[in-house]
Amino acid sequence: MIALVNYGLGNIRAFETIYKRLNIPVRVANSADELAGAEKIILPGVGAFDGAMSMLQASGMRESLDDLVLNKRRPVLGICVGMQIMARRSAEGYMSGLGWIQADVQKLCTTTAADKKILLPHMGWNDAFPVNGARLFKSLDAPRFYFLHSYYFAPDDEACVLARTDYNGRFASAVQSVNIFGVQFHPEKSHNWGVQLLKNFAEM
Repeated sequence: MIALVNYGLGNIRAFETIYKRLNIPVRVANSADELAGAEKIILPGVGAFDGAMSMLQASGMRESLDDLVLNKRRPVLGICVGMQIMARRSAEGYMSGLGWIQADVQKLCTTTAADKKILLPHMGWNDAFPVNGARLFKSLDAPRFYFLHSYYFAPDDEACVLARTDYNGRFASAVQSVNIFGVQFHPEKSHNWGVQLLKNFAEM
């Protein structure tokens, strides 16, 4: 059973619809009790880092998530800001993140070598280039995903990087640390590429 963490952010219904079409058991978790027994977890998110952390804390699910992910080693997939709050901190705000991966979140560079300005947020379709034979990208040929963000995940250990994307320089668009996965893009908005990636996560 995959638990979709509903702490007030993210396209919960889109994930639920995709998994039901794939005949993969899924449920929406609105409380710590509803997280119990989850075999896998999806932590979605849209918006700002501090707002996401505040809402997750207020949901009452933080302690249960820490136990499931860090102690019971259940696979978890963070989406967009749901990925970013897995880091220690963000240049976007002041709150501490979950600290599940040794990483910081930094702002995308807005100036090119020729002093041209780059627009933020990075919004729309872009390529993800898988590295290290990532299982999360199994059966995905030249995948493209939908992005909407101005900050990116910067892990201490480059071995954590599963895919990179170029937007005025390459950044980590997918990461893994043992059972913890994160993607900067929105698979639930990325058509067949996103559906396949979510299926891959479910089958790990």
